Amino acid sequence: MPSRDFSLHGAIDLGARQAASRKQQERRTQGGGAPAQGAPGGPYVVDVTDQTFNTEVVERSQSVPVLVDFWAEWCGPCKQLGPILEKLATEAAGKWILAKVDVDANPQLGAYMQQMGVRGIPFVAAVVAGQLLPFLNGAAPEPQVRQAIDQLFDALRKEGILPDAPEGEPPAPGEEAPAADPVYSAAEEALQRGDLDGAKLAFERILAADPRDGEAKQGLALVELSLRVRSLDAERVLQEAAEKPGDVQAQISASDVEMVSGRIDEAFDRLVGAVRRGAGDDRDAARKHLLSLFELLPPDDPRVGKARRGLQSALF
Repeated sequence: MPSRDFSLHGAIDLGARQAASRKQQERRTQGGGAPAQGAPGGPYVVDVTDQTFNTEVVERSQSVPVLVDFWAEWCGPCKQLGPILEKLATEAAGKWILAKVDVDANPQLGAYMQQMGVRGIPFVAAVVAGQLLPFLNGAAPEPQVRQAIDQLFDALRKEGILPDAPEGEPPAPGEEAPAADPVYSAAEEALQRGDLDGAKLAFERILAADPRDGEAKQGLALVELSLRVRSLDAERVLQEAAEKPGDVQAQISASDVEMVSGRIDEAFDRLVGAVRRGAGDDRDAARKHLLSLFELLPPDDPRVGKARRGLQSALF
């Protein structure tokens, strides 16, 4: 899940690793071998190896922020988060670069990640001006990842690390600039300043005008989830759910904690199980909560389809 503290104080300086990498590459070159090159991944998404990390990440970060996605082929959540990051990097169009590291194919970087205290993937680090900042742990829905990246860059600008966001380019001659939707703008601004209640009201106004607005539904579901979990002790909630499998409210709270941690399948399975075991109002509460969590993902997401089939089986 996204880290809430984006301060660069205590960030890891990659200078020592950069120097060591240069020496290692020099030895390889002197021995007649050329450093391996990462596979091209488009202008804003690059595959990075043990040998190219110094050039593609550390040196590049002096001029543009780099988000480093540590992943592996066997990692299911990585396959959920990776396409979201690639989409957002393409949308950013060079404001930041996504570097992808296969930890199985690059043992030095995998070991370095573990030295930082990271024990699981997916894991995303932000590298700015040679400073590495742990950023994301685990998968998350696209709106949450988008919001976390916006918060990160806002914090970096406040620290004086990044310049202020440039103004948009003027429209071409004869072309009018698209007007911003003031209600959507209000929701986005509320999210950026951490005003969840204000964002909730803004999304509700959008849906009052157009109940079919899928983006607003997803935004509202994310805000409501964030409001529910902000005062929860995640470890205590999960422990209570394990001790009280028949307590539907405990299962509902635990499913929220799992959702914000990127453990989406576990959250869905938990609520399907609660529906299967429950009766009456408890069963209906678990069912309704599961349906509300579906709003966090696109309707064609395979995890939603799987959970819907599980729900139908539990109900009938």
